[in-house]
Amino acid sequence: MDALVSTEWLAGELGASDLRVVDASYFLPEHSRRPAAEYEAAHIPGAVFMDLAELADTSSDLPMMLPRAEKFASRMQSLGLGDGSRIVLYDDSPLHTSARAWFMLRTFGAHDVAILDGGLAKWRAEGRETASGKEHLRHRHFTVWADDKGVRTLDQMKANVDSGTEQVLDARSAARFTGEEPDPRPATSAGHIPGSRNLPVGELFEADGTWKRGDALRSAFEGAGIDLAKPLVTSCGSGITASVLAFGAHLLGNEAAVYDGSWSEWGADRSTPKAMGAA
Repeated sequence: MDALVSTEWLAGELGASDLRVVDASYFLPEHSRRPAAEYEAAHIPGAVFMDLAELADTSSDLPMMLPRAEKFASRMQSLGLGDGSRIVLYDDSPLHTSARAWFMLRTFGAHDVAILDGGLAKWRAEGRETASGKEHLRHRHFTVWADDKGVRTLDQMKANVDSGTEQVLDARSAARFTGEEPDPRPATSAGHIPGSRNLPVGELFEADGTWKRGDALRSAFEGAGIDLAKPLVTSCGSGITASVLAFGAHLLGNEAAVYDGSWSEWGADRSTPKAMGAA
């Protein structure tokens, strides 16, 4: 299974015994949308709902930190996702949040994971069938496992400012990155991590919401000053759209890491250096 699959491919695979489809839509408060309610109103037949808001470290002051491996595995089992499953993720969010679910699943040991290109919007635009209500799947065993090689911490990011070992790419808007626009979080500085580059996440997508591919996708990264042959870490506000950049890099053969705390951590920490203006 490719990392990015088409609606045509998924339509032909629905009902396969090892296939699991997951709605991973998540919204910010300003979107005024309720993902669970939207899922129950209309979802791809057989899909289960992954609640990203709940699937986080609720003991942390930061908004979307990765949960403990045991918690993640337990939630996946209850959704019917288990060892040996082929998992296809989709969303209907402007944040393209299925990429966050992709990053989490890979971090916690699932390997056969794909994203539906164009998400629910493309599926519905093509007149494909949807279902309503909730889906109930039998619990499956999901092995408790965590591999943090693709996750970066605050201390690692501080060290990287000095070493420059890894390129850092920020998914936030240009105005947030430069500091022209203040951060919306209380007691959080404006600006960006010194030495980082900026690639607003929307630049990875075509006008119809599908992913750019090949040279068009590569040009987006290179236009931001990124060498895809070198190590890369992605960042954003809270780790969500950083995962989108990481998925885009993955499509081009670069296994980027994600700074999980992102600017919600860096910008609120008084000990971290902050840069303003363009990269």
